[in-house]
Amino acid sequence: MNRIEIEIELNEGRANILRALSQMSEEELNRPRTASEHDPEKTWSFADHFIHTTLIERRWNNMFRAHIAGKPGMAEPLNTERTEEDRAKLMAGVHQWTEQWADSHRGKTLLELANVGLATRAETLKLLSELTDEQLESVIPGAPWADGTVGGIMARNSGHGEMHFGYAREGELNK
Repeated sequence: MNRIEIEIELNEGRANILRALSQMSEEELNRPRTASEHDPEKTWSFADHFIHTTLIERRWNNMFRAHIAGKPGMAEPLNTERTEEDRAKLMAGVHQWTEQWADSHRGKTLLELANVGLATRAETLKLLSELTDEQLESVIPGAPWADGTVGGIMARNSGHGEMHFGYAREGELNK
């Protein structure tokens, strides 16, 4: 995937989600849609799913920088053999981390959430502009997303957002 294709994917994906979210009322944006993966007493809304994708994009940008600097991009490679218990522990930590992030942004307006995401997306696009073609094509050992390359994972931010929008759309708890 070349940098133009990556940029198009990033911009179109974000625009589509923002367009859909901006058509919602505040009540609809914040209505419980899915059960929390961390705390059974909590639920996630469209807003929570949207801000979650920003956290992951930030993490991926840090992973790209570490990889390009010659450090391990993945502290714990996800595509290795794990016991069910090890996988459960790893995912419990991930769910706790994302729940804390969602908690810290609950109650914010869509504009506030979009601004947090915009700052992160600006960072992603700046990083895209700075990386060489060789760096975009380099594989991050242990990364299970897309094709495992920096560019493929970077473009996957769009699909990640669409995936979470779909979870929220399909998962209304209060039908």
